[in-house]
Amino acid sequence: MKLCMIGTGYVGLVSGVCFSDLGNNVICVDKNLDKINNLKKGLIPIYEPGLDELVKKNYKNKRLNFSTNLKNSIKKSDIIFICVGTPTKKQGTSADLTQIFDVAKEISSSINKFKIIITKSTVPVTTGDNIEKILSKKNKKSKFSVVSNPEFLREGEAIRDFTYPDRIVIGTNDKKSNRILKNLYAPLISKGAEYMHTSRRAAELIKYASNAFLATKVTFINEIANLCEKTQINVEDISIGMGLDKRIGSRFLRAGPAYGGSCFPKDTKAIISTAKNFSTNLSIIKSVIKSNENRSKILLNRIYKTLNNKIKNKVITFLGVTFKANTDDMRDSSSLTMIPALSKKGAIIKYYDPTGYKKEFKKFKNVEFNSSIKKSVVKSDLIIIHTDWNDFKSINFKSMFKKKKPAIYDMRNIYSPLKIKAQGFKYIGVGR
Repeated sequence: MKLCMIGTGYVGLVSGVCFSDLGNNVICVDKNLDKINNLKKGLIPIYEPGLDELVKKNYKNKRLNFSTNLKNSIKKSDIIFICVGTPTKKQGTSADLTQIFDVAKEISSSINKFKIIITKSTVPVTTGDNIEKILSKKNKKSKFSVVSNPEFLREGEAIRDFTYPDRIVIGTNDKKSNRILKNLYAPLISKGAEYMHTSRRAAELIKYASNAFLATKVTFINEIANLCEKTQINVEDISIGMGLDKRIGSRFLRAGPAYGGSCFPKDTKAIISTAKNFSTNLSIIKSVIKSNENRSKILLNRIYKTLNNKIKNKVITFLGVTFKANTDDMRDSSSLTMIPALSKKGAIIKYYDPTGYKKEFKKFKNVEFNSSIKKSVVKSDLIIIHTDWNDFKSINFKSMFKKKKPAIYDMRNIYSPLKIKAQGFKYIGVGR
């Protein structure tokens, strides 16, 4: 099939590349000329394991193309995926749909035959209705079909999630579009993916409800971890004991820093805003947002206590600063709250991340990036395991420190407290 992915951000690029790998002809479109030229050279703008190999393979085989010509790409394609950003509005909590509606207007003037227009971006309920209104101003309704097909890709696991999805959700009342899209996804359905056909509005809400529930699980276990620290219980025992109940499940029950990334923070706010528009109070999700916003303060207080509230001139090392492992995404990472707070108190911050230097810390004079784990931990008073990259799971701290030994704050609980303490280090975990 001939597909057009509008937007080469995380969703558009990963989905487009994976669709091409299934044998479809895909054009990934973006306004950014430098990004498109780099993609043609095999230079990937995001860190996602395995993505660069797939880009090079399918571009070479001419199933995958990159372009800045939106109108021409739309005309050449049968199925158009809208994959542009829907960030939180600068003034408020609702989703900013400016890019969505701008794209819809451009599509409207480029429809030359029947097109299936799909919102892959995460959008509030009724967005599809509004896109349909925009398209109807210049086109007969028989010339297009607007469908909601939300993505469920985890950063760092996106290729696997696309190839072996739990479910494929298609929101449309148009039988023709449903038939075509079921055929498009047939290779994944044959591998066991559940194909769910529902209304467009339901598909839009499924995405938001899913993310809000997962964010709730993360926040819930973080609050339980606070109680575990006061009652001398290991939160991992609680997570395992809960997770064995099939009604609950073990995924997303890992205590640690606040949730971050491209989805949970903006989507929990957006669903609250949508509910408000329909005079509905989502009190649980409101509590989740509030608790998550307070999470970094709790972890910071533990840092202050560990250093006896003497922060000035203390050398603090962060191992990992992204919101989670296997991604270079800094959006709403808790390091963006903690590092500035510690810097303001006079701490000397060193950090190492496998994805390299982060411009977000450029303005802080006492924050520096180091090119290796070993360089970053030299002379540290406190080492913080902020992200659970595999690179950090087997560090031999004993060999690195002969005399002065720093405290180790394991925010991801990747080490055995007994082993670290036996080596002479002060160990602090989360919910332990």
